[in-house]
Amino acid sequence: MASRTKTSETKTSDQSPLIGTRALNRATLARQLLLSRAEMSARDAVAHLLGLQAQNVKPPYFQLHARLAGFRPAELAGLMESREVVRMVTMRSTIHTHTAHDALTLRPLVQAARDREVAYFRKGLTGVDLDRLAERARAFVDAEPRTMAEIREELLVHWPAADPQSLSVAARCLLPLVQVTPRGVWGRSGQVRLATVERWLGEEAAPAQPVDDVVLRYLGAFGPASVKDMQTWAGLTRLREAFERLRPSLITFRDENGTELFDLPDAPRPDADTPAPPRFLPEFDNLLLSHADRTRVVAPEIKGRTWTGNQAHRTLLVDGFLAGLWRLDDGGTEGSGTGPVLTVELFGTRSRARKEEIEAEGQVLLTGMAGGPGSVRFGSIQG
Repeated sequence: MASRTKTSETKTSDQSPLIGTRALNRATLARQLLLSRAEMSARDAVAHLLGLQAQNVKPPYFQLHARLAGFRPAELAGLMESREVVRMVTMRSTIHTHTAHDALTLRPLVQAARDREVAYFRKGLTGVDLDRLAERARAFVDAEPRTMAEIREELLVHWPAADPQSLSVAARCLLPLVQVTPRGVWGRSGQVRLATVERWLGEEAAPAQPVDDVVLRYLGAFGPASVKDMQTWAGLTRLREAFERLRPSLITFRDENGTELFDLPDAPRPDADTPAPPRFLPEFDNLLLSHADRTRVVAPEIKGRTWTGNQAHRTLLVDGFLAGLWRLDDGGTEGSGTGPVLTVELFGTRSRARKEEIEAEGQVLLTGMAGGPGSVRFGSIQG
């Protein structure tokens, strides 16, 4: 049972049915395509999940491997190269991989949060006309994709007394910038170079998706969920009004803390005892980042175990809940004859049968993502 912590969320009456932690876990895993791998294209999965967290290059590929039947990295890489998906800063001021449509329409939805971010750096922007800064930066990156250092140096020519970092932040927040390929393409390397989403996609700026529509999409991918959950996912505030407008078409539950959770009437809510196979997730997977209350996946006693200092670790789900960390090594120098090695660090002991399930899923990971077969070892990922 989840711990009974204080929350500012609305407490429901007993008229809303209780949904226990395991049932909530299974419902979320079903929406996240993690109870069984979906027969779905990579593009459709990126759209369904409202984007993939992508601070690093490889995590989006591992996110799809955990969720899609027969996924191979070349599928998402091809979408990157054909500009059907792009990498850009959106939800929570973090980089996400989005479909072209969502890149054009979700980015303006979160512009208010980007404006607040600029306000934090206003002291370093004394005397800077932000509208003019946006115009200068847009003209510069529309001429050709630029690095952030190049953008900063260009802006310093016009505002030499301004703080360089503040100028960079302002440009990144005021403009919808995408990271152009080869950055983000599996098996290729490239520094971060930026272009406006309109120039990169060859499309005009689009209006923001209606917030009510995004609420429904969020519930379809992350529900059942509270207002605060969605605000955590989006990095936005004041979403209560949208939920209230939609209330007549939604259903509600109360979790074990009494918090009101909204959901789509016809969304999947499997039985709490539905089997949940092991799944290897990359660092920054949105499953672990998109709710204010994460006990549906992370037990309170292991909160914080996915980080060491500023380093985020890759995570393992067992029976639907966070159960360990993992590391993938190439097995040595080319031609050594040693295959890739997957090291798994478990939180606590597991039965032999459960470890065999983990090993089997590990081999699926090695074959699909590391050119396996290889070996799965249990130990410390710090070793």
